[in-house]
Formats: sequence, structure tokens, C-alpha cells
Amino acid sequence: MKHCEIPFMGKLFKIISIFALTFGLVYAEPISQEGEKDGYTIELVSENSLVVGENNFYVILKKDGALVNDAKVKAKFFMPEMPGMPYMESLEKAKLVDGKFKFMINFPMGGTWQYHLMFKTADGKVHKVRSSVNL
Repeated sequence: MKHCEIPFMGKLFKIISIFALTFGLVYAEPISQEGEKDGYTIELVSENSLVVGENNFYVILKKDGALVNDAKVKAKFFMPEMPGMPYMESLEKAKLVDGKFKFMINFPMGGTWQYHLMFKTADGKVHKVRSSVNL
């Protein structure tokens, strides 16, 4: 009797795994991360859910609730060196589009990618926010 249950349990596990993976891919959401630095509110938003390949991001900068349009924004996404894998990095300058700073990052592989968002404000100060995304 136990011999018959193991193949059934294995098939059931495969079916549940496939369902969970499909559900996760179909209902994956774009990222939206928000933080504060030196009195600025910074929001990082992706256009779509993150994938291996090209991904469009937007940075929305606000100071006292008002959009900041005169900053220079750069983003660096990187994955540290690991055994058998080199350090990977993508550095992009953002362009102001409709009140948001837009840039594209190409992720060559899945995993956890750390990022630094740097923005230089009109007063000449450079601000940096650090976090990470998973894909």
C-alpha cells in the first residue's frame, strides 16, 4: 500500500509545484519601493514585473510633497562576485519623462540584485539610497 502512495504523492507534489510557479508568473507584480533620504522621498517603480533581460524603471523624487524635476539621477544595479561567477554591474543615467526619471536596466540573470540610486540636487549635493530587488 505504501508503495502506491509514494508515486501518487510525487505526482501531486509536481502538480502543486507547477500550479504555484504558474500562479507566481502570471500574477507577478511590478516593484514599488519607497524611501527617504535627507528630506527627499524617493520611489523606485518598475514598468512591469522584473525579468531576466531589459527592465524599465522610474524614480519619482519629491521634496515636501512637490515633485523634484531638476535633479540628475543615476542607478547602479550589481550582483557581487560569487564562486564561479564574476561581479556584474549595470550603471545607467536616468532621463526626465513626464515628471519621473526613467532608465533601463538589463539583468543578465535572476537572483538578488543590489542597487544604489544616486541623485544630485540643484544645490550640488549628492544623495544615495541603497536597497535590493529580487527576480
